[in-house]
Amino acid sequence: MTDYTALMVQTDGPVARITLNRPDTRNAFDEVVIAELTRAFVAAGTAPAVRAVVLAANGPAFCAGANLNWMRRAADFTCEQNVQDASGLAAMLRAIHDCPKPVIARVQGDAYAGGMGLVAACDMAVAAESAGFCLSEVKIGLIPATISPYVIRAMGERAAQRYFLTGERFSAAEALRIGFVHEVAAPEALDAHIDVICKPLLAAGPAAVCACKRLIADVAGREIDDALIAQTVQAIADIRVSPEGREGVRAFLEKRKPGRLASD
Repeated sequence: MTDYTALMVQTDGPVARITLNRPDTRNAFDEVVIAELTRAFVAAGTAPAVRAVVLAANGPAFCAGANLNWMRRAADFTCEQNVQDASGLAAMLRAIHDCPKPVIARVQGDAYAGGMGLVAACDMAVAAESAGFCLSEVKIGLIPATISPYVIRAMGERAAQRYFLTGERFSAAEALRIGFVHEVAAPEALDAHIDVICKPLLAAGPAAVCACKRLIADVAGREIDDALIAQTVQAIADIRVSPEGREGVRAFLEKRKPGRLASD
């Protein structure tokens, strides 16, 4: 598409590919990148033909966090202006996280600071074995506040206690060990690994995949009480009586492919 200046957005069949395209600034984000990413993910989430989204980047770095020029401008902001500025970043991360389609991060290079937030907001992440990660905010007297809900969820509280506080750079192998990424691959094999993940996503019922995303968000971290049990009972009842659910169960019992997937 041509109405983006900081991104490349294209649809390859049922897969939307949103690519950061400012390699000269290491794909660092500013107001423009934030606004375009928000818009691109809202569009992908509402496009009927899109079944999965890949977030990628061009150049040697995936995302270096905040653009230096953006940071210079923000240095003179009032507290109120900083709240407004941070709200835009928060909205972008939420647009990625709340996208009803599954989102896969293709991390071909370093992801620093806010770049780690982008990866964490995705449902899945595959990283090149040469990629590095760093929550560098403390090194310049800041904290990774806006990205913290996503990063802590992705790497766990214990790992966050180390990497938030030290600002150390860590490897893709370490990111895999702590669960921040799901797979590590040679750079030339990244796309093959993405394709392996996309294949079962595209074979599943799209409404079921969307409902599973909501289910995880609703259930994770909650106490198992009467309210949660009632919510999960209602969730399975709702999906069973949906057109996709009814057709899927019939097809399973009749040992055939569901009609909704006949063209897959």
